[in-house]
Amino acid sequence: MINRRAFIVGIKSTKLSNREISFLKKYKPWGIILFTRNIKDIGQTYKLTSSIRKIFKDKKYPILIDQEGGRVNRLKNIISFDNLTSEFFGEKFIKNFREFNFIYSLFIDKTSYLLKSMGVNINTSPVLDLRVKGASNIIGDRSFSKDPKIVSKIGDLCINNFKKNGIGTVIKHIPGHGLAKVDSHNFTPIVNKNLSYLIKKDFIPFKNKKTFFAMTAHIIFNKIDNQNTVTQSKKLIKMIRQKIGFKDILISDDLSMKSLKGSLEKNTIKTFKAGCNIVLHCNGNFNEMEVVGKNSPLIDKFIFKKTSQFYEILS
Repeated sequence: MINRRAFIVGIKSTKLSNREISFLKKYKPWGIILFTRNIKDIGQTYKLTSSIRKIFKDKKYPILIDQEGGRVNRLKNIISFDNLTSEFFGEKFIKNFREFNFIYSLFIDKTSYLLKSMGVNINTSPVLDLRVKGASNIIGDRSFSKDPKIVSKIGDLCINNFKKNGIGTVIKHIPGHGLAKVDSHNFTPIVNKNLSYLIKKDFIPFKNKKTFFAMTAHIIFNKIDNQNTVTQSKKLIKMIRQKIGFKDILISDDLSMKSLKGSLEKNTIKTFKAGCNIVLHCNGNFNEMEVVGKNSPLIDKFIFKKTSQFYEILS
């Protein structure tokens, strides 16, 4: 594990190309993330993940998926989760907690079963962003609630239930994406709220979360750092560590998103310098993958230690 580099990449299709195999052997990314383009059915996906783990000779090698339910459903070629949005679960939590608890536990148990059947051991969930009226729909029904306390409580249940099933979780988008008025896939969101407001609202759901991983928001909080998104802001990452108290592995959101300005090389280097532990690149573009691989350092003792602790929860 010690010779791996501190980045996660996506791959192009339902099986590894020879070029991708060579890339993985050469650059040794910390993990791989899967999307719908990689998933035809359960058996094919398990073959894919097994072939990845064979390269690294590691049965617990980190393979991630972005599987929230609702419209963010990377398993759509296998099963529909269209109605099972975070908003649905948030409303059920308020109206009938007993029913919520039963359905939500079942949802996570069955999701975990599917993921493990395919060889996936980390889910980039839960979304702990608040639902904010007038904000971009990029979060929308992906949020459990506008109430920070409700989001926090459901977040805890999500993390704990996945952990019981031997699946790691990634809380996102720390320290909060809910106020964004534009989609960070295409534009740079700028939030003008002051620190005292954020501490009382958006930061709350991310506190005291027992997860090994968190993903940063590609958002500029203008009153704290008017130049850099959270992903590339030393000030905001220091705040995540000190004000929110997240002490584990900090993963960037996708470096290929248009919220980040400048070259991919510059953005990779800048993200590490700001304090992210691992960078994420999702689109499977081979030339871009090479840029990220070349500019990612070997994992340090901190990442090694936390990854080893994560491996212990895997059944």
